Amino acid sequence: MNHTIAVLSELLVGLPIGTNLAMLHVFWALLSGQLLPSRGALFPALKAIGLEDDAVRRAWAAISKGIWQTALLIELWRRQVEGLPDWKRNEYEGYKPVVADVTAFWRPTLKNCPSQHYHPAAGRALPAVIFGVVGQVGEINGQRIALPQAFERVDPTDAREVRLWRIILKNVNKMLSADEIVVVDAGVKVRDLQKAGVKRYVVRLANNFTARRNVLPEYCGAGRSPVYGELVRPLVRKHKGKLLSATAPDETHNWDEDGCAMRTEVWRNLVLPDCAPDAHNQTFDVYAIYDPRFDTPWLLATPVLLKPVSVRNIYNDRWSVEQIPLSAKQMIGSHRQFVHAEETIQRLPELALLAGSILSFLATTMPATPTGFWDRKPKRTPGRFRRTLAGQPFPKVANLSGRLRKKNSVTAHLPKGCLAQTSKNASANPSVVLC
Repeated sequence: MNHTIAVLSELLVGLPIGTNLAMLHVFWALLSGQLLPSRGALFPALKAIGLEDDAVRRAWAAISKGIWQTALLIELWRRQVEGLPDWKRNEYEGYKPVVADVTAFWRPTLKNCPSQHYHPAAGRALPAVIFGVVGQVGEINGQRIALPQAFERVDPTDAREVRLWRIILKNVNKMLSADEIVVVDAGVKVRDLQKAGVKRYVVRLANNFTARRNVLPEYCGAGRSPVYGELVRPLVRKHKGKLLSATAPDETHNWDEDGCAMRTEVWRNLVLPDCAPDAHNQTFDVYAIYDPRFDTPWLLATPVLLKPVSVRNIYNDRWSVEQIPLSAKQMIGSHRQFVHAEETIQRLPELALLAGSILSFLATTMPATPTGFWDRKPKRTPGRFRRTLAGQPFPKVANLSGRLRKKNSVTAHLPKGCLAQTSKNASANPSVVLC
């Protein structure tokens, strides 16, 4: 408990006085999973950690109207983790993965919901507040985690997910250093990455993906001269009952991994199907990685010349970005939310995502606590650590910094009650005359 307070205090101490203490209460309520028994209701969750009514109101005001930015909290959290001696970025052949994904907080009854997202169970798009999640992948105490780098909101004028991905890729490309490589799932196409100007990436491809050689085939002597390169189909598939054979690979590699025989087929110097051969084309390589533990191979593309095992490991690091929304929604309980203000419906999910990252970090740095006598080999997971905080009130006696305190503002000179409301109306409408 003391370690958790120390981590949160270091993160929030730089915020304005009063707001920092209120945000400390908010993060404690989130990390201890109080949204789970309250079914997403924020006021009961804050009350459950032992706060007085005034403290609950101040915490709510800090969320809805506090002078802070999520980007600042993410930057402070990133610096805090990077300053630890045990933190180490994952690196493969000199490249460090930067992972990106999109997550949704479902709000089916929210009026004027800014966006929609496809729900697999419903089979259609439902109202949701969606975010882009970008993170750096590293290890601490032998466990892989994604350290948040940015949470991207949808464009207010265009809330489509396609537009959100453009924003994500554009901003990631701006921040990408020379030794970093972007890793995304099949929801992003090679064309999208090329349009965004991303030069280093690893992307998963659809099983029916096709490309072309960046060289013209030899003229057969009859008909029109070829304009496009030879079509390359990495995987065999069926189309309208007809079997389409796969193109022979340029290279084949084999290696052993954890007792499994891995095989990779590689096609070099490819372009998109609608591109004619040109020396200025953005070319890429395609890797079909066959793992006996999976029914279908991983089909990956990258413009960077890498070993097949490095390509597989880089893409494998993409799964760490899934841990952030998993911890934020299922572990913390923020998958249900009952806020409706235009800014609050964005701020609360962002705080939940950051709290999910903090929960994963705390779980890796603290001893694993067994759930019960049956849990003989507990692992340091966010769920186990959250259960250790569950039901714990905010510590009344905590070694807090002098800046982490309630702001004692002078309010005796301000009008109260109905007089305050009348004053607001008078300032908004000068024709109102105070009696």
